[in-house]
Amino acid sequence: MQPFDAKPLSDGDEQLLAALLDGMEAGLCAFDRDGVITHWNSEAVRILGWSADDAVGRRGFSGWAARTADAHDVQTRLLGAMDAPGRQVHEFALLTKDGHRVLVRTQSAAVQGQDGRPAGVYCAFSEVHAQIDLERSIALSEALFDDASWGVVLIDADLRPAVVNAHAARLLRTGRDTLLGRPLGDLLEQGLEELETALQHVLAEGSPPVPSELWLSLRGDESAKRHCWRSGFVRLGSPLGEEPVPLGVGWLFLDVTEAKLAEQEGSLLRFRHNQLHRAGRTASECEDPVEAATTYLDFALAGFADHALVDLAGDDGRLVRAASTPEGSSGPCLPVPVGTIPVAYGAAHPVLQAVERIGTVRASFGALAAAEPASRARIDEWAAARRWPEGTVHGLSTVLRSRGRTLGAVTFLRGAGRRLFDRSDAAYAEDVAVRVAAALDLAQQLG
Repeated sequence: MQPFDAKPLSDGDEQLLAALLDGMEAGLCAFDRDGVITHWNSEAVRILGWSADDAVGRRGFSGWAARTADAHDVQTRLLGAMDAPGRQVHEFALLTKDGHRVLVRTQSAAVQGQDGRPAGVYCAFSEVHAQIDLERSIALSEALFDDASWGVVLIDADLRPAVVNAHAARLLRTGRDTLLGRPLGDLLEQGLEELETALQHVLAEGSPPVPSELWLSLRGDESAKRHCWRSGFVRLGSPLGEEPVPLGVGWLFLDVTEAKLAEQEGSLLRFRHNQLHRAGRTASECEDPVEAATTYLDFALAGFADHALVDLAGDDGRLVRAASTPEGSSGPCLPVPVGTIPVAYGAAHPVLQAVERIGTVRASFGALAAAEPASRARIDEWAAARRWPEGTVHGLSTVLRSRGRTLGAVTFLRGAGRRLFDRSDAAYAEDVAVRVAAALDLAQQLG
């Protein structure tokens, strides 16, 4: 049927118009000035069950698509859109062909004729629950990008941020607009490959079933601090195609660094406690106290350090090497032949400081040696100056004390690729030193 007083349409135009109306995702009906229905699309048929033949030509909804008590109010409010500016939104209860009531939300607006006067009304409607689902989805999206406690970043198919919420911008330490369109390599340093691999997997295979934990560091952060972000990924596809093409990935993440560090610290403490317990049981079976001392060091080295050195004070107070691990490769700590030549430690050496202070002293080639390694020659030169094996980057020396006497010092060494010794490492080394000192004191008593 030709709409209102419009210019006559060609056959091709009418076919195009019919296809557009039938392809709408909302029900559509149109009324002329007298309230007679002129259009009724296929989505309206699906929602209410009334066919176009049932609807077109009827005046209003009375007696068929609405209860008699409701029909007058429905028609008055719909046709009232001809005299009102813009679109009008209403909710009505309509009747399906099989007699069920359906609550629909309508948007109606006037249709202008060739003379500029209202010639009728069009009305687009959908079931309220479907509209509510859409509004909830929109509201959820807006909430995620406003006040969500998770970081949310939408990443396009080229792996560049397209939308960033405020929480994500704070975690990435930059502005929301600054991130848009930039490569991820401009934002992240360590962990970048793992993140990009995860994003590519999601684009190709779909969303993973469980969140993953990624350790990342921010580019430009001088401290090189690593952050653990628990990350979930959602592949984004267009619902308009028969086979949705991925539009990008939704990356949702939460900073769990403190919790993970606490968990790791707890695991480390349990492991070290078990090592000391095993070492004590093994050392108790050793007849030679010196062997018991080296047994403690062998157990302590596991996951803690690469080398261990034991220096004992001679009669003149100078330190003589008593036990050590092999320099060239990892191996057990073994006694060395007893001699009288002291170790040629220079002034202010960590071992001498530990003995003098009766405590623990840490030394390192550089705080960022693991992140920005210097040449091997410079590292070896630094280690040689301290009489430590080649490749040593970090050292920790702690005093050996027993019965109120200083027996010497034990030194633990780490190579490149290991982190610096921290306070918890110092406390563990001191626990080991107490046991080693007691065994060496017994060895001296036995001659």
